[in-house]
Amino acid sequence: MPKVFSSPAEFAAAAGTHVGVSEWVSIEQDRIDTFADATGDHQWIHVDPERAATGPFGATIAHGYLTLSLIPVLTQGVYRIEGVTMGVNYGLNKVRFMNPVTVGSKVRASVDVVSAEDVPGGGRQVVNKVTIEIEGSEKPAAVAETVVRIYG
Repeated sequence: MPKVFSSPAEFAAAAGTHVGVSEWVSIEQDRIDTFADATGDHQWIHVDPERAATGPFGATIAHGYLTLSLIPVLTQGVYRIEGVTMGVNYGLNKVRFMNPVTVGSKVRASVDVVSAEDVPGGGRQVVNKVTIEIEGSEKPAAVAETVVRIYG
């Protein structure tokens, strides 16, 4: 169940806090293959289970950018801000891919609000630290600082 903030101002007051974690999402081969088709990245470590079984990770792995692209769907399960009519991805401050996500793994997002500041035009710029955790692993798959502009 996502944490609900009653307004952008209430959310801004959460800067410097941990908001919560998402549900686990399974990373299956069909998701990896679909992402490979969408991006044209068909490297064998992603799409050839037979060859990947004898490779460095023992199985196929999700693309780092696939893991990163799951942030919106994962974070929507962590929090919601009422009174927001639109959110726009503004970019990333920093991204690190720290641990491969092997096929069959489950991942989730842990979200910390870094900052939420007013911007010209009536919006608010939100920076979140999102840690993509792998079930059963102490080392995360990725850590990213996301930047989103919200309007209400």
